[in-house]
Amino acid sequence: MRMTPHGGGELVDLRCTDTERPALLERARGLKRLTLDARELSDLELLAVGGLSPLRGFMTEGECKTVVDDMHLPGGVPWTLPVTVSVERELADSLAEGEELALATEAGEVVGLLEVQDRYTSDRREEARKVYKTDDKAHPGVAALYGAREVRLGGPLRVISLPPGEFPKYHLEPRQTRAEFERRGWETVVAFQTRNPIHRAHEYLTKCALEITDGLLIHPLVGETKSDDIPADVRMRCYEALIDAYYPKARVVLSVLPAAMRYAGPREAIFHAIMRRNYGCSHFIVGRDHAGVGDYYGTYDAQKIFDEFDPAKLGIVPLKFEHSFFCKKSGGMATSKTTNSALEDRVFLSGTKVREMLQRGELPPEEFTRAEVAKILIEAMDH
Repeated sequence: MRMTPHGGGELVDLRCTDTERPALLERARGLKRLTLDARELSDLELLAVGGLSPLRGFMTEGECKTVVDDMHLPGGVPWTLPVTVSVERELADSLAEGEELALATEAGEVVGLLEVQDRYTSDRREEARKVYKTDDKAHPGVAALYGAREVRLGGPLRVISLPPGEFPKYHLEPRQTRAEFERRGWETVVAFQTRNPIHRAHEYLTKCALEITDGLLIHPLVGETKSDDIPADVRMRCYEALIDAYYPKARVVLSVLPAAMRYAGPREAIFHAIMRRNYGCSHFIVGRDHAGVGDYYGTYDAQKIFDEFDPAKLGIVPLKFEHSFFCKKSGGMATSKTTNSALEDRVFLSGTKVREMLQRGELPPEEFTRAEVAKILIEAMDH
């Protein structure tokens, strides 16, 4: 079963050819220039390689408003989060409709051209309430929204080059993951989104999912995250150690997703699923408090939101899992659906408690995390 890209068309590719690049770079020399922040640069890469198909550029006002209000693009394709670029008012006012704008990294490298079709502002507080379910600036996604430049620009992109990605061995584009799945003969593939090390609970969920699919894509997000999240390079060592020791390697692909976290909870769960469809997956794991932060969302809100969409239009099957734990009574991993044990027989550890143990150089219990993973985390804390 070949998974069609989201929206049912072809996988988008916005990159110029090698023969086109010199002329585009020369053209960019005479254009006004905008320096992208980390999130915008992540979005540009995903737009370029088709991870955000069917989008072909940054959203116009009409697209953005429909997404914020109705969680669909104007044509009826499910979409839950704005994908936008912002500029200062002075630059926005100097741009004419149809004018090209050069997009650059902080180092000054021109990475693309944006054809300006739209200039607009948004009611940020209203957008925050709809997208993030809160207008509290303590929420990292809301803080990013409030901190963005004043005016948004919408229009199609031509991407000239992409900065070299982190973890090149694992930096697979949607076309590459799709080709790898086909090479392995996988008809069904389940994706696991993570921004944390994989502990025993996550391992349990992924292995349950492997029982009903041909293969597993462990797809950690390596774009911008909160400052207190575990760094991506440490997490990657944890994933490698775990796959090497505890997974059937022939049934697992490890690849990175160069996206930035929005911490938008339910809406971001849909957004993450859409991207994994573009990467060629047929199923998507949705666990407890997916893409959540603090107590802004209900424990299983990210699962419930999938019921609001036409499954045929969403095009990827959510696998909804309860909070899992080690059950002392049954001697293995379980959820409340699979054991009748009392609470005192269930091993739960908060992230805070685990961090405190690691900082003291103590291995968390084997029931919570594999020793190989704990040792990597302890070593990282010592540096």
